[in-house]
Amino acid sequence: MKHAKISAWISMATVVLMVLPLFASCAPAAPTETAAETAAETAAETAAETTAETAAQQFAGQTLTIHWAQWDPANFLQELSKGFEAETGAKVAVEQTPWADFQNKVMAGMAAQSDAWDIVVGDSQWLGAGAINGWYVDLTQWVKDNKVDQTMTEATMIAYAEYPKGSKQYWAVPVEGDALGFAYRKDLFEDPANKEAFKAKYGYDLDVPRDMQAYLDISEFFYNPDKKMYGAALYGDNGYDSLVMILEWAIWAYGGELGDYATSKVEGILNNEGGVMGAQWYRDMWAFQPPNYEKAFFNEANDVFKAGTVPITSNFFAFFPGLADKTQNQFADVTGFFAAPPNKGFDGKERQISALGGQGASVISFSKKQDLAKAWLSWFIKPETQAAWAKLGGFTCDKATLESDAFKTATPFNPAFATTMGIVKDFWAVPEYADLLTLMSEEGGKYVINGQGTAKTCVDNIAKRWTEVFDKAGYYK
Repeated sequence: MKHAKISAWISMATVVLMVLPLFASCAPAAPTETAAETAAETAAETAAETTAETAAQQFAGQTLTIHWAQWDPANFLQELSKGFEAETGAKVAVEQTPWADFQNKVMAGMAAQSDAWDIVVGDSQWLGAGAINGWYVDLTQWVKDNKVDQTMTEATMIAYAEYPKGSKQYWAVPVEGDALGFAYRKDLFEDPANKEAFKAKYGYDLDVPRDMQAYLDISEFFYNPDKKMYGAALYGDNGYDSLVMILEWAIWAYGGELGDYATSKVEGILNNEGGVMGAQWYRDMWAFQPPNYEKAFFNEANDVFKAGTVPITSNFFAFFPGLADKTQNQFADVTGFFAAPPNKGFDGKERQISALGGQGASVISFSKKQDLAKAWLSWFIKPETQAAWAKLGGFTCDKATLESDAFKTATPFNPAFATTMGIVKDFWAVPEYADLLTLMSEEGGKYVINGQGTAKTCVDNIAKRWTEVFDKAGYYK
Protein backbone atom coordinates (compact mmCIF):
# COMPACT_ATOMS: atom_id res chain seq x y z
CA MET A 1 0.00 0.00 0.00
CA LYS A 2 2.48 2.58 1.18
CA HIS A 3 6.14 3.34 0.96
CA ALA A 4 9.14 2.23 3.01
CA LYS A 5 12.93 2.62 2.91
CA ILE A 6 15.25 -0.23 2.00
CA SER A 7 18.97 -0.86 1.92
CA ALA A 8 19.55 -4.42 0.79
CA TRP A 9 21.84 -6.43 -1.37
CA ILE A 10 20.21 -9.70 -2.37
CA SER A 11 22.43 -12.16 -4.18
CA MET A 12 21.11 -14.31 -6.97
CA ALA A 13 22.59 -17.15 -9.01
CA THR A 14 22.21 -17.44 -12.76
CA VAL A 15 19.97 -20.32 -13.76
CA VAL A 16 21.33 -22.21 -16.73
CA LEU A 17 18.88 -24.37 -18.63
CA MET A 18 20.31 -27.25 -20.63
CA VAL A 19 18.27 -29.00 -23.27
CA LEU A 20 19.51 -32.45 -24.26
CA PRO A 21 18.24 -33.89 -27.57
CA LEU A 22 16.61 -37.28 -27.34
CA PHE A 23 17.54 -40.00 -29.78
CA ALA A 24 15.75 -43.29 -30.40
CA SER A 25 17.25 -45.77 -32.84
CA CYS A 26 13.89 -47.29 -33.73
CA ALA A 27 11.97 -44.04 -34.03
CA PRO A 28 12.45 -42.44 -37.43
CA ALA A 29 10.43 -39.38 -36.37
CA ALA A 30 12.99 -38.39 -33.72
CA PRO A 31 15.53 -36.71 -36.03
CA THR A 32 12.75 -34.70 -37.65
CA GLU A 33 11.44 -33.59 -34.22
CA THR A 34 14.94 -32.54 -33.13
CA ALA A 35 15.43 -30.62 -36.34
CA ALA A 36 12.14 -28.84 -35.79
CA GLU A 37 13.17 -27.89 -32.26
CA THR A 38 16.52 -26.61 -33.50
CA ALA A 39 14.81 -24.60 -36.22
CA ALA A 40 12.40 -23.11 -33.68
CA GLU A 41 15.26 -22.15 -31.36
CA THR A 42 17.17 -20.57 -34.24
CA ALA A 43 14.10 -18.62 -35.30
CA ALA A 44 13.53 -17.40 -31.75
CA GLU A 45 17.16 -16.30 -31.43
CA THR A 46 16.98 -14.51 -34.77
CA ALA A 47 13.74 -12.79 -33.78
CA ALA A 48 15.27 -11.67 -30.48
CA GLU A 49 18.34 -10.32 -32.25
CA THR A 50 16.14 -8.53 -34.78
CA THR A 51 14.01 -7.02 -32.01
CA ALA A 52 17.12 -5.81 -30.18
CA GLU A 53 18.54 -4.31 -33.38
CA THR A 54 15.22 -2.63 -34.15
CA ALA A 55 15.02 -1.21 -30.63
CA ALA A 56 18.56 0.12 -30.90
CA GLN A 57 17.72 1.81 -34.18
CA GLN A 58 14.36 3.14 -32.96
CA PHE A 59 15.32 4.48 -29.53
CA ALA A 60 19.00 5.41 -29.81
CA GLY A 61 19.59 8.92 -28.49
CA GLN A 62 16.23 9.21 -26.69
CA THR A 63 15.87 9.66 -22.93
CA LEU A 64 13.30 7.76 -20.88
CA THR A 65 12.34 9.56 -17.67
CA ILE A 66 11.06 7.46 -14.76
CA HIS A 67 9.73 9.25 -11.68
CA TRP A 68 9.94 7.55 -8.29
CA ALA A 69 10.39 8.45 -4.67
CA GLN A 70 13.83 9.15 -3.23
CA TRP A 71 15.14 5.94 -1.69
CA ASP A 72 17.56 3.11 -2.34
CA PRO A 73 15.33 1.09 -4.72
CA ALA A 74 15.24 4.08 -7.09
CA ASN A 75 19.04 4.05 -7.08
CA PHE A 76 18.95 0.32 -7.78
CA LEU A 77 16.58 0.93 -10.71
CA GLN A 78 18.92 3.52 -12.18
CA GLU A 79 21.80 1.04 -11.96
CA LEU A 80 19.68 -1.78 -13.39
CA SER A 81 18.63 0.34 -16.37
CA LYS A 82 22.20 0.48 -17.64
CA GLY A 83 21.38 -2.86 -19.22
CA PHE A 84 18.51 -1.30 -21.15
CA GLU A 85 20.74 1.56 -22.21
CA ALA A 86 23.32 -0.87 -23.55
CA GLU A 87 20.69 -2.75 -25.56
CA THR A 88 18.87 0.22 -27.05
CA GLY A 89 21.20 3.19 -27.05
CA ALA A 90 18.56 5.13 -25.13
CA LYS A 91 19.26 6.88 -21.84
CA VAL A 92 17.25 6.24 -18.66
CA ALA A 93 16.89 8.95 -16.03
CA VAL A 94 15.29 7.92 -12.73
CA GLU A 95 14.07 11.18 -11.23
CA GLN A 96 13.67 11.02 -7.46
CA THR A 97 11.50 13.12 -5.17
CA PRO A 98 11.49 12.90 -1.34
CA TRP A 99 8.65 10.77 -0.04
CA ALA A 100 7.06 13.71 1.75
CA ASP A 101 6.60 15.53 -1.57
CA PHE A 102 6.32 12.62 -3.99
CA GLN A 103 2.55 12.21 -4.11
CA ASN A 104 1.81 15.93 -4.35
CA LYS A 105 4.36 16.38 -7.12
CA VAL A 106 2.96 13.50 -9.16
CA MET A 107 -0.64 14.63 -8.73
CA ALA A 108 0.24 18.20 -9.69
CA GLY A 109 2.02 16.94 -12.80
CA MET A 110 -0.92 14.79 -13.78
CA ALA A 111 -3.37 17.64 -13.27
CA ALA A 112 -1.23 19.80 -15.54
CA GLN A 113 -1.04 16.99 -18.12
CA SER A 114 2.74 17.23 -17.99
CA ASP A 115 4.90 15.11 -20.29
CA ALA A 116 7.90 15.42 -17.97
CA TRP A 117 7.72 11.73 -17.05
CA ASP A 118 7.25 8.72 -19.27
CA ILE A 119 6.79 6.27 -16.41
CA VAL A 120 5.76 6.83 -12.80
CA VAL A 121 6.45 4.16 -10.19
CA GLY A 122 3.53 4.93 -7.92
CA ASP A 123 1.53 3.59 -5.01
CA SER A 124 -1.22 1.08 -5.69
CA GLN A 125 -3.89 3.50 -4.44
CA TRP A 126 -3.21 5.77 -7.40
CA LEU A 127 -4.53 3.22 -9.88
CA GLY A 128 -8.11 4.44 -9.66
CA ALA A 129 -7.23 8.08 -10.19
CA GLY A 130 -4.78 7.18 -12.93
CA ALA A 131 -7.33 5.09 -14.79
CA ILE A 132 -10.43 7.24 -14.32
CA ASN A 133 -8.70 10.56 -14.99
CA GLY A 134 -6.82 9.29 -18.03
CA TRP A 135 -3.35 9.71 -16.52
CA TYR A 136 -2.24 6.12 -17.09
CA VAL A 137 -2.08 4.16 -20.33
CA ASP A 138 -4.28 1.05 -20.37
CA LEU A 139 -1.78 -1.82 -20.44
CA THR A 140 -4.31 -4.65 -20.49
CA GLN A 141 -3.51 -5.98 -23.95
CA TRP A 142 0.21 -5.41 -23.48
CA VAL A 143 0.11 -7.36 -20.19
CA LYS A 144 -1.66 -10.27 -21.87
CA ASP A 145 0.58 -10.24 -24.94
CA ASN A 146 3.67 -10.33 -22.74
CA LYS A 147 2.14 -12.81 -20.25
CA VAL A 148 2.90 -10.52 -17.32
CA ASP A 149 -0.24 -11.78 -15.59
CA GLN A 150 1.34 -15.24 -15.67
CA THR A 151 4.93 -14.41 -14.71
CA MET A 152 4.12 -12.12 -11.77
CA THR A 153 2.27 -13.47 -8.73
CA GLU A 154 -1.49 -13.22 -9.00
CA ALA A 155 -1.80 -11.29 -5.73
CA THR A 156 0.66 -8.60 -6.84
CA MET A 157 -1.00 -8.21 -10.25
CA ILE A 158 -4.32 -7.59 -8.52
CA ALA A 159 -2.78 -5.15 -6.05
CA TYR A 160 -0.28 -3.20 -8.15
CA ALA A 161 -1.81 -3.37 -11.63
CA GLU A 162 -5.55 -4.10 -11.75
CA TYR A 163 -8.37 -1.56 -11.67
CA PRO A 164 -11.23 -1.96 -11.04
CA LYS A 165 -10.50 -4.97 -8.88
CA GLY A 166 -11.68 -8.15 -10.56
CA SER A 167 -11.88 -6.50 -13.99
CA LYS A 168 -8.64 -7.92 -15.46
CA GLN A 169 -7.85 -4.42 -16.68
CA TYR A 170 -4.24 -3.49 -16.02
CA TRP A 171 -2.60 -0.08 -15.63
CA ALA A 172 0.81 -0.92 -14.22
CA VAL A 173 3.53 -3.55 -13.86
CA PRO A 174 4.69 -4.61 -10.38
CA VAL A 175 8.12 -3.16 -9.65
CA GLU A 176 8.85 -3.07 -5.93
CA GLY A 177 6.97 -5.70 -3.98
CA ASP A 178 6.48 -5.05 -0.28
CA ALA A 179 4.15 -5.91 2.58
CA LEU A 180 3.98 -6.39 6.32
CA GLY A 181 6.48 -8.93 7.58
CA PHE A 182 7.61 -9.97 11.03
CA ALA A 183 10.93 -10.35 12.85
CA TYR A 184 11.50 -12.17 16.13
CA ARG A 185 14.24 -12.93 18.65
CA LYS A 186 15.12 -16.58 18.18
CA ASP A 187 17.18 -16.65 21.37
CA LEU A 188 14.17 -15.65 23.47
CA PHE A 189 11.89 -18.14 21.76
CA GLU A 190 14.41 -20.98 22.09
CA ASP A 191 15.34 -20.30 25.71
CA PRO A 192 14.43 -23.46 27.71
CA ALA A 193 13.07 -21.48 30.68
CA ASN A 194 10.85 -19.39 28.42
CA LYS A 195 9.61 -22.46 26.58
CA GLU A 196 8.76 -24.26 29.80
CA ALA A 197 6.99 -21.26 31.35
CA PHE A 198 5.03 -20.51 28.18
CA LYS A 199 3.84 -24.11 27.79
CA ALA A 200 2.78 -24.21 31.42
CA LYS A 201 0.73 -21.03 31.06
CA TYR A 202 -0.82 -21.43 27.60
CA GLY A 203 -0.78 -25.17 26.99
CA TYR A 204 1.14 -25.15 23.72
CA ASP A 205 4.74 -24.70 22.60
CA LEU A 206 6.39 -21.30 22.30
CA ASP A 207 7.12 -20.66 18.63
CA VAL A 208 6.47 -18.03 15.98
CA PRO A 209 2.76 -17.12 16.20
CA ARG A 210 0.59 -19.88 14.78
CA ASP A 211 -2.40 -17.51 14.65
CA MET A 212 -3.57 -14.12 15.93
CA GLN A 213 -4.39 -15.44 19.40
CA ALA A 214 -0.88 -16.83 19.73
CA TYR A 215 0.45 -13.41 18.72
CA LEU A 216 -1.50 -11.95 21.63
CA ASP A 217 -0.40 -14.69 24.03
CA ILE A 218 3.27 -14.13 23.16
CA SER A 219 2.91 -10.40 23.75
CA GLU A 220 1.34 -10.98 27.14
CA PHE A 221 3.97 -13.57 28.08
CA PHE A 222 7.00 -11.40 27.38
CA TYR A 223 5.51 -8.16 28.68
CA ASN A 224 7.55 -7.09 31.72
CA PRO A 225 7.90 -3.30 31.97
CA ASP A 226 10.02 -3.55 35.12
CA LYS A 227 12.70 -5.24 33.00
CA LYS A 228 12.06 -2.94 30.02
CA MET A 229 10.59 -5.77 27.98
CA TYR A 230 7.30 -5.27 26.17
CA GLY A 231 5.04 -7.21 23.81
CA ALA A 232 5.15 -7.62 20.04
CA ALA A 233 5.54 -4.19 18.46
CA LEU A 234 2.90 -2.95 16.01
CA TYR A 235 2.54 0.39 14.22
CA GLY A 236 0.98 3.34 16.01
CA ASP A 237 -0.98 6.17 14.38
CA ASN A 238 0.85 8.70 12.23
CA GLY A 239 -2.44 10.38 11.30
CA TYR A 240 -2.63 8.78 7.88
CA ASP A 241 -1.67 5.22 6.96
CA SER A 242 0.37 3.51 9.67
CA LEU A 243 -2.49 2.40 11.92
CA VAL A 244 -4.54 1.45 8.86
CA MET A 245 -1.90 -1.09 7.81
CA ILE A 246 -2.32 -3.06 11.03
CA LEU A 247 -6.07 -2.56 11.39
CA GLU A 248 -6.89 -3.74 7.87
CA TRP A 249 -4.60 -6.75 8.30
CA ALA A 250 -6.32 -7.72 11.56
CA ILE A 251 -9.77 -7.29 10.00
CA TRP A 252 -8.83 -9.52 7.05
CA ALA A 253 -7.25 -12.10 9.36
CA TYR A 254 -10.55 -12.50 11.21
CA GLY A 255 -12.56 -12.89 8.00
CA GLY A 256 -13.66 -9.29 7.58
CA GLU A 257 -13.41 -7.10 4.49
CA LEU A 258 -13.04 -3.36 3.94
CA GLY A 259 -16.09 -3.46 1.70
CA ASP A 260 -17.17 -4.68 -1.71
CA TYR A 261 -14.60 -3.28 -4.14
CA ALA A 262 -16.98 -3.83 -7.07
CA THR A 263 -19.99 -1.95 -5.65
CA SER A 264 -18.29 0.23 -2.98
CA LYS A 265 -20.80 -1.07 -0.43
CA VAL A 266 -19.36 -0.85 3.08
CA GLU A 267 -22.21 -1.16 5.60
CA GLY A 268 -22.65 -4.72 6.82
CA ILE A 269 -19.30 -5.76 5.33
CA LEU A 270 -16.60 -3.75 7.08
CA ASN A 271 -18.55 -3.77 10.33
CA ASN A 272 -19.40 -7.47 10.37
CA GLU A 273 -18.19 -9.85 13.08
CA GLY A 274 -14.78 -10.22 11.43
CA GLY A 275 -14.30 -6.47 11.42
CA VAL A 276 -15.21 -6.25 15.08
CA MET A 277 -12.86 -9.10 16.02
CA GLY A 278 -9.98 -7.51 14.10
CA ALA A 279 -10.41 -4.14 15.80
CA GLN A 280 -10.69 -5.86 19.20
CA TRP A 281 -7.46 -7.78 18.60
CA TYR A 282 -5.55 -4.59 17.77
CA ARG A 283 -6.88 -2.90 20.91
CA ASP A 284 -5.95 -5.91 23.04
CA MET A 285 -2.44 -5.91 21.55
CA TRP A 286 -2.02 -2.22 22.27
CA ALA A 287 -1.89 -2.91 26.01
CA PHE A 288 1.53 -4.54 25.49
CA GLN A 289 3.17 -1.90 23.28
CA PRO A 290 6.35 -0.06 24.33
CA PRO A 291 5.94 3.34 26.04
CA ASN A 292 5.59 6.49 23.93
CA TYR A 293 4.72 4.36 20.93
CA GLU A 294 1.49 6.07 19.93
CA LYS A 295 2.84 7.49 16.64
CA ALA A 296 5.29 4.71 15.81
CA PHE A 297 5.92 3.72 12.21
CA PHE A 298 8.84 2.36 10.13
CA ASN A 299 11.81 3.60 12.10
CA GLU A 300 10.37 3.05 15.56
CA ALA A 301 9.35 -0.51 14.70
CA ASN A 302 12.99 -1.37 13.98
CA ASP A 303 14.42 0.76 16.79
CA VAL A 304 12.58 -1.02 19.62
CA PHE A 305 13.66 -4.38 18.23
CA LYS A 306 17.30 -3.33 17.96
CA ALA A 307 17.13 -2.02 21.52
CA GLY A 308 16.12 -5.47 22.74
CA THR A 309 12.84 -4.31 24.28
CA VAL A 310 10.41 -6.42 22.22
CA PRO A 311 10.39 -10.12 21.20
CA ILE A 312 8.68 -9.46 17.85
CA THR A 313 8.28 -6.47 15.57
CA SER A 314 6.18 -5.94 12.47
CA ASN A 315 7.41 -3.80 9.62
CA PHE A 316 7.62 -3.61 5.86
CA PHE A 317 10.06 -6.12 4.41
CA ALA A 318 11.88 -3.17 2.89
CA PHE A 319 13.14 -2.35 6.40
CA PHE A 320 14.37 -5.84 7.27
CA PRO A 321 17.86 -5.52 5.76
CA GLY A 322 18.64 -3.29 8.74
CA LEU A 323 17.65 -6.06 11.14
CA ALA A 324 19.75 -8.65 9.30
CA ASP A 325 22.82 -6.38 9.35
CA LYS A 326 25.20 -6.99 12.27
CA THR A 327 26.47 -3.43 12.09
CA GLN A 328 22.95 -2.10 12.69
CA ASN A 329 21.34 -4.76 14.87
CA GLN A 330 23.13 -6.26 17.86
CA PHE A 331 20.73 -9.22 17.69
CA ALA A 332 21.19 -9.89 13.96
CA ASP A 333 22.59 -13.39 14.54
CA VAL A 334 19.51 -14.39 16.55
CA THR A 335 16.90 -12.58 14.45
CA GLY A 336 14.43 -14.69 12.52
CA PHE A 337 11.70 -13.66 10.11
CA PHE A 338 8.23 -14.99 9.31
CA ALA A 339 5.21 -14.21 7.16
CA ALA A 340 1.82 -13.18 8.53
CA PRO A 341 0.37 -16.16 10.40
CA PRO A 342 -2.73 -17.98 9.19
CA ASN A 343 -5.85 -17.41 11.26
CA LYS A 344 -9.38 -18.77 11.51
CA GLY A 345 -11.96 -16.05 11.03
CA PHE A 346 -15.36 -15.61 12.60
CA ASP A 347 -16.74 -18.00 9.99
CA GLY A 348 -14.31 -20.79 10.84
CA LYS A 349 -12.40 -20.38 7.58
CA GLU A 350 -8.61 -20.15 7.78
CA ARG A 351 -6.94 -17.30 5.91
CA GLN A 352 -3.36 -16.09 5.54
CA ILE A 353 -3.15 -12.48 4.43
CA SER A 354 -0.63 -9.65 4.64
CA ALA A 355 -1.19 -5.92 4.10
CA LEU A 356 0.43 -4.62 0.93
CA GLY A 357 3.20 -2.06 0.45
CA GLY A 358 5.34 -1.38 -2.64
CA GLN A 359 4.72 0.18 -6.04
CA GLY A 360 4.06 -0.50 -9.71
CA ALA A 361 5.21 1.22 -12.93
CA SER A 362 2.62 3.00 -15.07
CA VAL A 363 3.09 4.55 -18.51
CA ILE A 364 1.93 8.17 -18.49
CA SER A 365 -0.64 9.01 -21.15
CA PHE A 366 0.81 12.51 -21.65
CA SER A 367 4.23 11.07 -22.53
CA LYS A 368 5.44 11.50 -26.08
CA LYS A 369 7.64 8.41 -25.70
CA GLN A 370 5.14 5.70 -24.86
CA ASP A 371 6.77 3.20 -27.23
CA LEU A 372 10.07 3.69 -25.45
CA ALA A 373 8.33 3.29 -22.09
CA LYS A 374 6.75 0.01 -23.17
CA ALA A 375 10.10 -1.17 -24.54
CA TRP A 376 11.61 -0.56 -21.09
CA LEU A 377 8.77 -2.48 -19.43
CA SER A 378 9.30 -5.36 -21.88
CA TRP A 379 12.97 -5.42 -20.89
CA PHE A 380 12.21 -5.09 -17.16
CA ILE A 381 9.95 -8.16 -17.04
CA LYS A 382 12.52 -10.48 -18.64
CA PRO A 383 13.57 -13.31 -16.30
CA GLU A 384 17.21 -12.28 -16.41
CA THR A 385 16.31 -8.67 -15.64
CA GLN A 386 14.17 -9.72 -12.69
CA ALA A 387 17.04 -11.83 -11.37
CA ALA A 388 19.37 -8.85 -11.69
CA TRP A 389 16.77 -6.59 -10.01
CA ALA A 390 16.63 -8.93 -7.02
CA LYS A 391 20.43 -9.14 -6.89
CA LEU A 392 20.74 -5.35 -6.75
CA GLY A 393 18.26 -5.13 -3.87
CA GLY A 394 14.91 -4.70 -5.59
CA PHE A 395 12.03 -6.78 -4.20
CA THR A 396 10.80 -8.72 -7.22
CA CYS A 397 7.25 -9.99 -7.78
CA ASP A 398 8.36 -12.44 -10.48
CA LYS A 399 7.19 -15.95 -9.60
CA ALA A 400 10.18 -17.81 -11.02
CA THR A 401 12.64 -15.62 -9.15
CA LEU A 402 10.71 -15.85 -5.89
CA GLU A 403 10.52 -19.64 -6.14
CA SER A 404 14.23 -20.12 -6.87
CA ASP A 405 16.52 -21.58 -4.22
CA ALA A 406 19.04 -18.87 -5.00
CA PHE A 407 16.56 -16.18 -3.96
CA LYS A 408 15.30 -17.98 -0.88
CA THR A 409 18.80 -18.54 0.49
CA ALA A 410 20.13 -15.06 -0.30
CA THR A 411 18.88 -13.38 2.90
CA PRO A 412 17.24 -14.63 6.11
CA PHE A 413 14.01 -12.77 5.29
CA ASN A 414 13.63 -13.83 1.64
CA PRO A 415 11.70 -17.06 2.34
CA ALA A 416 9.08 -15.11 4.31
CA PHE A 417 9.00 -12.46 1.58
CA ALA A 418 8.47 -15.08 -1.15
CA THR A 419 5.51 -16.47 0.80
CA THR A 420 4.10 -13.01 1.44
CA MET A 421 4.06 -11.99 -2.23
CA GLY A 422 1.43 -14.67 -2.73
CA ILE A 423 -0.87 -13.56 0.10
CA VAL A 424 -0.90 -9.75 -0.13
CA LYS A 425 -4.10 -7.75 -0.07
CA ASP A 426 -4.59 -4.03 -0.58
CA PHE A 427 -6.60 -1.05 0.55
CA TRP A 428 -9.10 0.76 -1.67
CA ALA A 429 -7.58 2.02 -4.95
CA VAL A 430 -10.38 4.49 -5.76
CA PRO A 431 -9.59 8.20 -6.32
CA GLU A 432 -11.02 8.94 -2.86
CA TYR A 433 -8.51 6.62 -1.15
CA ALA A 434 -6.79 9.47 0.76
CA ASP A 435 -10.06 10.45 2.46
CA LEU A 436 -10.76 6.82 3.30
CA LEU A 437 -7.30 6.40 4.82
CA THR A 438 -7.62 9.51 6.94
CA LEU A 439 -11.07 8.56 8.25
CA MET A 440 -10.00 5.02 9.13
CA SER A 441 -6.96 6.40 10.91
CA GLU A 442 -9.09 8.84 12.91
CA GLU A 443 -11.71 6.34 14.01
CA GLY A 444 -9.24 3.50 14.50
CA GLY A 445 -6.93 5.67 16.60
CA LYS A 446 -9.77 6.74 18.88
CA TYR A 447 -10.44 3.14 19.82
CA VAL A 448 -7.17 1.25 19.44
CA ILE A 449 -4.86 3.80 21.06
CA ASN A 450 -7.14 5.98 23.16
CA GLY A 451 -9.67 3.35 24.20
CA GLN A 452 -12.73 5.40 23.22
CA GLY A 453 -15.84 3.35 22.53
CA THR A 454 -15.86 -0.33 21.58
CA ALA A 455 -14.61 -2.44 18.68
CA LYS A 456 -18.14 -2.41 17.27
CA THR A 457 -18.53 1.37 17.42
CA CYS A 458 -15.07 1.72 15.86
CA VAL A 459 -15.90 -0.24 12.70
CA ASP A 460 -19.45 1.13 12.64
CA ASN A 461 -18.11 4.68 12.58
CA ILE A 462 -15.62 3.87 9.84
CA ALA A 463 -18.35 2.22 7.76
CA LYS A 464 -20.68 5.19 8.24
CA ARG A 465 -18.08 7.78 7.27
CA TRP A 466 -16.83 5.77 4.30
CA THR A 467 -20.38 5.35 3.05
CA GLU A 468 -20.78 9.13 3.17
CA VAL A 469 -17.61 9.54 1.08
CA PHE A 470 -18.79 7.08 -1.57
CA ASP A 471 -22.30 8.54 -1.61
CA LYS A 472 -21.01 12.08 -2.07
CA ALA A 473 -18.73 10.93 -4.90
CA GLY A 474 -21.70 9.37 -6.70
CA TYR A 475 -20.82 5.70 -6.38
CA TYR A 476 -24.34 4.65 -5.39
CA LYS A 477 -26.25 6.27 -8.24
